[in-house]
Amino acid sequence: MEKLRLLFRHNIERVSLSFIRYIYWQIHWSSRLIILTGARGVGKTTLLLQYIKNNLPLNEETLYVSLDNLYFSKNKLMDMAESFIQRGGRYLILDEVQKYPGWSLEVKNLYDNYPELKMIISGSAAIEIFKSEGDLSRRAVYYHMTGLSFREYINLKASKTFEVHSLDEVLKDHFEISFEISNQIKPLRYFYEYLEGGYYPFFNEDPETYHQKVSQVVNTVLEVDIPQVFQMDFQSVEKIKKLLSEIVSMVPFKPNISSLSRKLDISRDTLVRYLKWLEKADILNLLFSQTHGVSALNKPEKIYLNNPNLSFALNDKVNTGNIRECFFYNQVEVGHKIRYADKGDFMVNDELIFEIGGKKKGMKQLEGLDNAYVVKDDMEVSTSHALPLWLFGFLY
Repeated sequence: MEKLRLLFRHNIERVSLSFIRYIYWQIHWSSRLIILTGARGVGKTTLLLQYIKNNLPLNEETLYVSLDNLYFSKNKLMDMAESFIQRGGRYLILDEVQKYPGWSLEVKNLYDNYPELKMIISGSAAIEIFKSEGDLSRRAVYYHMTGLSFREYINLKASKTFEVHSLDEVLKDHFEISFEISNQIKPLRYFYEYLEGGYYPFFNEDPETYHQKVSQVVNTVLEVDIPQVFQMDFQSVEKIKKLLSEIVSMVPFKPNISSLSRKLDISRDTLVRYLKWLEKADILNLLFSQTHGVSALNKPEKIYLNNPNLSFALNDKVNTGNIRECFFYNQVEVGHKIRYADKGDFMVNDELIFEIGGKKKGMKQLEGLDNAYVVKDDMEVSTSHALPLWLFGFLY
């Protein structure tokens, strides 16, 4: 276990505290068992190490380990944890838990048998967390981490400290907020950079290979994470890849489930199940009708890629309208419920209607509707009739 400690110290020494993600301030860190999920590459490992460096004793009481370490090919998590506790351990942070078969049952036993132990658990594949065998639902507090908001991207790229604005604040004070921000920076300059290559924190490592890395993240989810969790054969994996390929070329679109099923030679239920897996893995966003709910067998009304960067990384031809809607969905869904709307593009929190468009978008499609808003691209500051699209990137 000493090698694990040495690796932990090395990771702590090199982690930076100069930029901390939004969710850090939302997590109830005093809970006995915290489970953090999120897509590959959004910065979960960095967040855990930052919390440790800021708050926990850097001695025998604290240990961070990644369960993809070769140590666990010959050693059980339970044995390692018990040894850690016997030596005075109190804070155990486990990363990449989906790499360790049966992790949830061992975590459950640790939780029940050692009430003095606090655990923080993180996994890149959200689908594994939701499928976990051990009954952790009443024991754990769950958090889901997304990629960078537009606000976070600006703060990181331009060394700013812009604060979060709630949806209520944006709708009520949009002119004042957009005017104040635009007095400090040119938001549209950063906005189009962000749409193409700013959602994943590794954007600043090597911009030239960013889209290649994003594609690799998607391939790893398709070829490793999903098959590992659901024990799929090669043929099924190829069908999921073909499904995603079909979606990428058409998003956003209203899916014809029967047609797609025939094209992929799979049943309707299997197709819907594949879509749900891709959504849980943060590759797709599925838009459902507010009247039909989101049960396991219901089909989505529209399908989007999870974030605009995926469109640029996976598709040779990018549709501007798609990117606008994809951005709005991606940013607003953090903390809000989004549904398909018969009029307008989105219904938010079951009462607010939003129509997304370019600079010339009018109010015609929203006539007669209460709590309806036009959101426009290509504008820096709000007008009396419309809000700038980029402003919805300041919600988290």
